Amino acid sequence: MSKENVHERLSAGAIQKVPEPTLRRLPWYLSNIKLRKLRGEQFVSSTQIAKEIDIDASQIAKDLSYVNITGRTRVGYDIDALIAVLENFLGFTSIHRAFLFGVGSLGGALLHDSGLRVFGLEVVAAFDVNPSLVGTTVNNIPIYHTDEFEQRMKEYDVCIGVLTVPIGIAQPVTDKMIAGGIRAVWNFTPFRIRVPRNIVVQNTSLYAHLALMFNRLNFNTDHP
Repeated sequence: MSKENVHERLSAGAIQKVPEPTLRRLPWYLSNIKLRKLRGEQFVSSTQIAKEIDIDASQIAKDLSYVNITGRTRVGYDIDALIAVLENFLGFTSIHRAFLFGVGSLGGALLHDSGLRVFGLEVVAAFDVNPSLVGTTVNNIPIYHTDEFEQRMKEYDVCIGVLTVPIGIAQPVTDKMIAGGIRAVWNFTPFRIRVPRNIVVQNTSLYAHLALMFNRLNFNTDHP
């Protein structure tokens, strides 16, 4: 499939409102398909993907219908075409520049994660109030004082804020980001921030996932 056809299919499918559960599953399919490409495979069916990631094949086929790519009967999807369509659809092929707020242990780890850029996110600067951090760099990413945020917004083309501050200041920092022009917040704090309806928020609470894992672990232990 040519790049032109990929973009045509993407444009046709992108007008649909994709359910959040589907968006959460699509990266799993992409990872599986990329592994198959490394193994030298050229085609894959939803049934084959289902066997490896424990999701019903009919659900996979339904999810892939949102990206508007058609498989071949008894052959499946062309792997190269499917990778191209999924990466475009998920936004991984476009670079989205971001500011990070809060250079603690988690914030610092994210600054060191160069792999984020592979998936379309580039943290171009970070902000903190710690005097020992302000004026330094982490992984060649400059750290500014939080008070400089508005000024730096004029210098960088940024629309995403990554929030890794202590919960006590999560809301004030969020308010500051939005007032300064940030349009999407990736929230790593366990605090449910409040934002206007036109602001995109993605909550990624490590603590919530830990609680879920511990609860299921305890349940499995009590009910072998």
